Amino acid sequence: MASLRSITVNVDYNDIKERITYFLQNYKSNEQLDEYDMDIDNQAIYNDPSKGKYMNILQKVADRKQSTILIELDDIDTFENSRSEVVDIILENTHRYLEIFSSCIDAIIPEATIDINYKDDVLDVILNQRRIRNEARLQEAGSDAENDMFPPQLTRRYSLYFKPPKNRFRPDPVSLAVRDVRGAHLGKLITVRGIVTRVSDVKPALAVNAYTCDKCGSEVFQEVKSRQFTPITQCPSETCRKNETKGQLFMATRASKFLPFQDVKIQEMADQVPIGHIPRTLTIHLTGEVVRAASPGDVVDIAGIFLPMPYTGFKALRAGLLTDTYLEAQHVFQHKKQYDAMERNAEMTFKIEELRRKGNVYDKLAKSIAPEIYGHDDVKKALLLLLIGGVTKEMGDGMKIRGDINVCLMGDPGVAKSQLLKYISKVAPRGVYTTGRGSSGVGLTAAVMRDPVTDEMVLEGGALVLADNGICCIDEFDKMDDTDRTAIHEVMEQQTISISKAGINTTLNARTSILAAANPLYGRYNPRISPVENINLPAALLSRFDILFLILDTPERDLDERLASHVAYVHMHSKHPEMDFEPLDPNMIREYISRAREKRPVVPKEVSDYIVGAYVQMRQQQKRDEGSKRQFSHTSPRTLLAVLRMAQALARLRFDDKVIFGDVDEALRLLEASKASLYDKSVDVEQLDSTSASKIYKIIRDLANSDGERFISRWPMQTIRDRVLGKGFTDDQLQECIAEYSALGVWQIYRNGTRLAFINADASDEEIIGEPDSDVEMDE
Repeated sequence: MASLRSITVNVDYNDIKERITYFLQNYKSNEQLDEYDMDIDNQAIYNDPSKGKYMNILQKVADRKQSTILIELDDIDTFENSRSEVVDIILENTHRYLEIFSSCIDAIIPEATIDINYKDDVLDVILNQRRIRNEARLQEAGSDAENDMFPPQLTRRYSLYFKPPKNRFRPDPVSLAVRDVRGAHLGKLITVRGIVTRVSDVKPALAVNAYTCDKCGSEVFQEVKSRQFTPITQCPSETCRKNETKGQLFMATRASKFLPFQDVKIQEMADQVPIGHIPRTLTIHLTGEVVRAASPGDVVDIAGIFLPMPYTGFKALRAGLLTDTYLEAQHVFQHKKQYDAMERNAEMTFKIEELRRKGNVYDKLAKSIAPEIYGHDDVKKALLLLLIGGVTKEMGDGMKIRGDINVCLMGDPGVAKSQLLKYISKVAPRGVYTTGRGSSGVGLTAAVMRDPVTDEMVLEGGALVLADNGICCIDEFDKMDDTDRTAIHEVMEQQTISISKAGINTTLNARTSILAAANPLYGRYNPRISPVENINLPAALLSRFDILFLILDTPERDLDERLASHVAYVHMHSKHPEMDFEPLDPNMIREYISRAREKRPVVPKEVSDYIVGAYVQMRQQQKRDEGSKRQFSHTSPRTLLAVLRMAQALARLRFDDKVIFGDVDEALRLLEASKASLYDKSVDVEQLDSTSASKIYKIIRDLANSDGERFISRWPMQTIRDRVLGKGFTDDQLQECIAEYSALGVWQIYRNGTRLAFINADASDEEIIGEPDSDVEMDE
């Protein structure tokens, strides 16, 4: 039978090795090596401008300061001043060139400048001994040292990866969908985009197996290049062959080399799935330093080598000639990084400072949230505070007070609740969107499943676990079964999930903010019955929401006309109408929130007293509302914590370390605005009166009631002016209000306009007014 004809591949490997070596030794980057810099005492050694970029990295590797070498293929293109053919052949046969690059690095890696000491890892000590032994054997004259050397895999303490090119010369798409990966891509370096659905534990994978002979004592090494291997049983050394002893080999775990290994599954994005199809998945193998680069719920671009993986064992009998495929990851790019992982660059810092310098940041950021949706200014402000969050505190005894803000949007159909939820889930670094009817209790918390790799019982995290350190958006909240809804109770306050099933007793972290959207009990709000009956949520669940917005769709000619014009403009032009400023894009909002979350504002004593007085008033108001069947929500101590959290979020928004009176006033105003739509048709004159004078009068009256126990009737004008101007009113409006209410006999001004005193006070207040010099308690 004729043998297969050999094919000559016209590749000069010696020439390519020389070009690779020359590139590694001479490539110099204009940028600092910020991606590779570490906390090293002497940075000058590793950032020497006279050396190339990769020689500085190799020096770190030699000194055991770094264990990863990332070769950016764009650097090769730049170095050779054109579309390099070296990059093309690397992309076509990536696995082969990983070994070629490694051999070139082994030849040019510099000597270590730091000696081995007791602080180094055991593996580093063994590798150093192996290198010394290899050098000694090479220097032995006349010995067959080349055949008795350690494998190169054992003496390398680095992991080598390729970062794919992204310059304009390449016609290939930057990233592929899972269903676009074909057989033609086998062996090539490709980039696949998807959402991570499953991540296994990190486990050691054997790369080089070491044996020790019980007869001659020699070490034998076996490189493992597949998922399965057959261990060597007889010693192949020269001594055992000469003596014909057939020594038995025993595995030496300490001398073997293991690499961290993680099995990841990614799924197609929703916009990549054709009509009528279900999303496809792809298995990713992460090894070495790339492990833990992806978490469930992340949207990632993974560059890797597409390889076949034959089935083994009983699966091979069932599969026949079929093989599975996987991607050997080389580089992982996160589309939405966590707040603490965002990189600081000068351009973004300048934009943020420019935004703060122009002022009115609070309104601009709020209006930039879903600008295509008309109105809902107060709702968007509450969602902005939800994104920023308060400060999570941990007491000395381990008790935690959550800082995450929970928001519920209850309203009529067609007020864009779901669109707001979708937008927030896209802006947040970790945002999970789910619906009430489509989510079960275990789907929200965790399910016990059998791991297909290890066959163990493992916990599969649900939506709330995937949204850890993020936001979980739950639509159609009112459609959930009561049994499923109880799973959220513990998450909303304790921020943990306790599991006791299938022999697994554990507590999972769910440090997430809940953003829920629901409809009233009868589909639309019924004004004939009380708000509590309309909302129809348990009081235990309702009290866990920091703020609950009731959005009613009431006919009003001017408002309806503006809304229709806005919606028509968006449909015609596929963008929002022109605004008085350019709305910020989601990346800018995310970056600003990242900087704001670095602050941990505290509450001063005087602000704390003011919050206490406001809380007492809210409790009294609730008592009055209960009698008149107008109770909106239950005011509990959790409401006090909600005010504190929103005030801290407002202080973070200003990059301030202290909460001021204005932050508390705005938090209280949002709580009032959340129920304002209920009172639009109310006969309450106070609610209908919306002139600037009446608003300023309410601010001054609330200030007089801030003690909580008594009405303080005399105040310094400077304190009143600071409070009113801090709320956005002008000095002229303040003077008009003072003049108007002075004419009505509500208060009077004395001491050359420096003091204000209420006239209609009760007996205890008249005593205070009657004292000539008792201004102590009024002064702040």
